[in-house]
Amino acid sequence: MNPKERAGETAVGYIKDGMVVGLGTGSTAKCFIDSLGAALREGRVKGIKGIPTSERSGEQARQLGIPLTTFAESPMVDVTVDGADEVGPGLNLIKGLGGALLREKLVAQNSRKLVIIADDAKRVHMLGTKVPLPVEVTKFSHEASERYLRGLGCVPALRKGTDGSPYVTDNGNFIYDCRFPRIEDPRSLEEKLAHRAGIVETGLFINMADVVLLAGADAVETLRR
Repeated sequence: MNPKERAGETAVGYIKDGMVVGLGTGSTAKCFIDSLGAALREGRVKGIKGIPTSERSGEQARQLGIPLTTFAESPMVDVTVDGADEVGPGLNLIKGLGGALLREKLVAQNSRKLVIIADDAKRVHMLGTKVPLPVEVTKFSHEASERYLRGLGCVPALRKGTDGSPYVTDNGNFIYDCRFPRIEDPRSLEEKLAHRAGIVETGLFINMADVVLLAGADAVETLRR
């Protein structure tokens, strides 16, 4: 079992019968959804329903026989399990390299508990150390958003798909991957981005994670906020 699979299996321990479960997006979250599907088939958990954070995760859940629900039917998620691209001090996160940051944040904010699973290489002493910050923007006048982002001190790159054309999110938007030298004050940066028209959402997840499960080669370390 590799570290991502180990983290995914460990996270199943936070799921109880009858829960509404937020299903994250990305390679590590995929391992959790696989483990949850197995737990459901084997009867280790019963009566759960999932709210996916992307079309990919929703399709995976359907293939595994995990029943899905919506916020219209289930106003609150009990536990969301998702991955992260960086885990910084205070369990603040960068997420969104998988392209689902808007739906991931929406589901996380409407969850009683957010459990993050990642391999231990994702831990950093300061956000922005290893990965760029994804920022989702409207297609309309995205060039103006790019100029604003550059003015904040980063190098923004419009994300491209496999065919070389701009990557389009499940919500019909573009993503700029913003390379900062480092993000010393993530809360201040989040506020500057949140109040700018054209910027839909950012991959900064501040004071949101309740538990982080960091998987190494042989064990899983549990961090709590």
